[in-house]
Amino acid sequence: MSPTQGSGGRTLIKALLAALGLVLSVVLLSTAFFKWNLRGAGALLQPRFPLDEFVRALPGHLVWLLPFLLLQASVIPLRAVQWQSTLRRPVPLKERYHLVAIGAFVHNALPGKLGDVMRSFLLSRTQRIPFLRCLGSVGVCKLMEFAALMLLVSASLLGPFGGTLARFQGELKVAVYLCIGLVALVVLLAHWSAPLAHAMHRRHKLPRLESFLHHLSEGLGTARSFVGMARVFVFSVGPVLASALAYGMALHGIGISGGLFAGAVVLGAISLGQSLPGVPAGMGLYYFVTSWAARSLGATPEDAAAFSTLTHLGTVISQVAVGAWSVHVRKIRIRDLRKGGSLAREAAHHVAHDAVEPAPP
Repeated sequence: MSPTQGSGGRTLIKALLAALGLVLSVVLLSTAFFKWNLRGAGALLQPRFPLDEFVRALPGHLVWLLPFLLLQASVIPLRAVQWQSTLRRPVPLKERYHLVAIGAFVHNALPGKLGDVMRSFLLSRTQRIPFLRCLGSVGVCKLMEFAALMLLVSASLLGPFGGTLARFQGELKVAVYLCIGLVALVVLLAHWSAPLAHAMHRRHKLPRLESFLHHLSEGLGTARSFVGMARVFVFSVGPVLASALAYGMALHGIGISGGLFAGAVVLGAISLGQSLPGVPAGMGLYYFVTSWAARSLGATPEDAAAFSTLTHLGTVISQVAVGAWSVHVRKIRIRDLRKGGSLAREAAHHVAHDAVEPAPP
């Protein structure tokens, strides 16, 4: 097979995967507004409510949208503060803020959900830190946010809305076990990556894997001590609490009694549904998860659809607006952030360089 034929085959596969992702996303998104009738009797799609009345009722929900926007925007500076707790050397807060904001812009405005990868690359570029170390520091931040979220969800079960939230106990147990497993894996990698890398260096075997393990050990360095992990956990509570409160206010706004205590549960469902980067059906998953959770908590189908629509728009608008300002300040062209753009190509080259760079003895 010629290189041209191989390239054409890869392009076709990518196009088919993109089309499949788009179809899946549309199907999942439609569940917020329609019921799928697969039994053969009647229309395939049955509206959950009159769509014209839904549109007319949307302005009535704007009373909770402004505080939702502000709380979601506040997640960016809170994550900038949190990030320093996993970095081995000081990085100016202004620098961290702009990189987190640019990552939020990439995550919400461009396909692929690769904002955390991009902010890791930009930090490695501006601070001369190996990319894998930057990515490891971000990974520890995300893991501790997940742990803080699980604790907050568990605490929600003890609140006045605990009886209703109890129906999510099965999913919560799975999430807690997943969280414990991930924490254990990260701690093991943090402790054993460096010894394995040094053993490979002495035997002159697998230099690429040796380099990867060495940089991974440096990036996960915070996880080698209980005090370090506890410190990151404390700084992770802020962004999680702000986002959970935003969703709680939205649930309260659509008339769910005690909805302030249920925001963490919805946020947990969203986090589990969109945890993998590069998933092409991310938006469809968001509408599916949020509308299902709102209906399960007692919202009408119409209010649940409004909850999904406005929280999605609110999150995108707030974080894209804040991120776009940082993109402008740093004089980055948007086309360079897209897949295939100059920054994206440089990031791929940087990753490849880290993978083959000899590890220090």
